[in-house]
Amino acid sequence: MWEERFVGWAVPEEDQYERRDLFRYVTADRAVEYLAIMDLFTQTLLTDLSAAEVSEALAKRGIALSPESAEERCGRLVRWTNLMPAARDPRVPTVAALRYTRARFQITRLGGTVHREVTKVLHMRDGAREVARELLGSMAVLLTRILRQARQPHSVDAEALAADVTTVFTNQAYFADSIRDFYAYLSSVLVRYDLAGDEYASFKGLLLEYVHLIDTDVSRHSPAVLKCLEELQPVLNRVLSTLDSLPGLASADGAPVERLPGRQSDDWAQLLSWYSGGEGGMSGPAQLRSAAESALGQLLANARRMLAPGGTGGARRSELLHLAGLFAQASVEEAHRGFSAAFGAYSARHLSFGPEEPDARSTPSTSWWDAAPVDVPVSLRERGDRTARGRASRVPDPGMDIARLQEDAARELAARRTAGAELAAACALDGVHLTPAARDLLLELVSSALARGKSLTEVVCAEDLDLGVAVDIAPSDSDTVVRSVDGDTTFTRLALTASLCTAPRVGDAPGMPQNQDTWPGGDGQPPSVAGGSQ
Repeated sequence: MWEERFVGWAVPEEDQYERRDLFRYVTADRAVEYLAIMDLFTQTLLTDLSAAEVSEALAKRGIALSPESAEERCGRLVRWTNLMPAARDPRVPTVAALRYTRARFQITRLGGTVHREVTKVLHMRDGAREVARELLGSMAVLLTRILRQARQPHSVDAEALAADVTTVFTNQAYFADSIRDFYAYLSSVLVRYDLAGDEYASFKGLLLEYVHLIDTDVSRHSPAVLKCLEELQPVLNRVLSTLDSLPGLASADGAPVERLPGRQSDDWAQLLSWYSGGEGGMSGPAQLRSAAESALGQLLANARRMLAPGGTGGARRSELLHLAGLFAQASVEEAHRGFSAAFGAYSARHLSFGPEEPDARSTPSTSWWDAAPVDVPVSLRERGDRTARGRASRVPDPGMDIARLQEDAARELAARRTAGAELAAACALDGVHLTPAARDLLLELVSSALARGKSLTEVVCAEDLDLGVAVDIAPSDSDTVVRSVDGDTTFTRLALTASLCTAPRVGDAPGMPQNQDTWPGGDGQPPSVAGGSQ
C-alpha cells in the first residue's frame, strides 16, 4: 500500500548480494554471542571497543568469552560488514594488553540499521498491533497548514514548513506499517481451522468493531487528505524550493545523500498515488475496504462451518490438547489402548456383503493390505465433513427441448421431401446427376426393395408414400450409373426408373368399399369411429 521512499535509489545487483551478509550473524553458529556483541556497539553513539573490552562487557552479562574469541567474532562481523575497524591510538598499561587493544571496532551504518530491525523483530509480540488511525486527522491538519504557507511565499516559515512536511511523511509511513501488521495478524488468525468458542467470539468482536472503526476513520479523513494533496500540486515547487534553502547535509566524496522524506517531488507523487490510486491502480483506502470485506467473508465462512448440521462443528483443539496430556502421562501399553479407543484403530475386520462388492473374494479374514481400497468422499477425507455437497437440481423444463426437436424434425422432413421431389423428377436414372441427399434416398429405397427378396427376377417397386416417390427396379443387361458431386454410384445389371407416388385414399385400402354409396347403412356415410350409432 505504501511504497518505500528510497525505491528510486539504484543499488547495483552485486552490492545487493553482498549486503545479504549483514544478516548472517542472526542465524550463524554462536548467534547469541553475535547478538550480544552487536548490542554492545549499538547501545550508545560512536562506540568503539577492543576485543578485550568486548570480553569484559559480555562477562558482566553472563556470557563467558575470551579476548581471543571476542576478536575472532568481531573479525567475522567485519567480514560481514556489520562492524568496521576503528582507527584510534590505544593507551594500554602493558605491552601484553596492546595485542587486544590495537584492533578496535565500531559499527557500520547498515550494520546498525539491520541490528535495530532484528532486535525489533525478536522482541515483537505475536498478537495484534493497534493501527495509528488518529494520524490521518492530524495529516489533514498539517497538509492544510503546508498549503496555506505555500500560497504565501513571502511570509513562509521555512523551519515550521520543514517540520510539518517531515511529520506528514513520518505519520504516513507509521500508519501504513501499522495497517500492514494489523491485516497480517488478521490473515494469520482467519486461516486457522480451530478458531471456535470464546476465541472466535472475541475475534469476531475485534473484526466487526475495530475494523469498522478503522474503515470509518479512513473514509472520513482520506477525502480531506486527498483534496489537500491535489491542491498542493500547482504550488509544490515553492514548497520544495523553500525546503532546499535550509541547511542540509552534503557528502564529502560527492556520493548521494539520502534526504528526509518530502524533499523530492517523487515523495509527493507516491503519497498522492496512495490516496488516489494513480494510473488505474487501487488506492490505499480502497485496499483497506477490500481487505475488510475479505476478512469478513472468511469470518462468515468459519461461522457456516461451525453451524453446519453434518459438519465437524466447533474445533477439536481443546479435546486434542486434553488427549495429548493423557498420552504424556500414560504408559506405553495404555497409550496404545488410548490411541485405538480415540481414533478407532481397532483390529481390521472385513465384512463381505455379497457379489455387489468390486471384489467378492474379500472375506472377513482378508487383510486390509490385500483388499481393494475403500472409496472415501473428498469432503470426508480432507475436511472431515459428512455433509452432502451441492443441492438437488431443478426439474428441467422440457418445453424448449421439445420445440427444438420439432424444429429439427421439420427441417429434416423438408430436406427429405426436397430430395424425394428431385428423385421423382429424374425418371430414368441412368446417367442422371443427383444431389447427395437424393442419391442417399435412392440407395435407401433400393436397399429396402432388395432386402425383401434374395433374387430379382421381375420388376420391383420401392416407394415412400410420405415423400411421394417410387422407384421401379428391373433386371437389365446393362448397369445404371448415378452421378453426384461426391462420386458416382453404379447399380450392376439393374434398370432404375423414378416416378411420383400419391398416397391411396382411405376407400382404396384393401377390404374397403370403392363407392361411398355402398357404406353399411345405405346413407353413404362412414361409420362413427368414436362409438356412436352406425
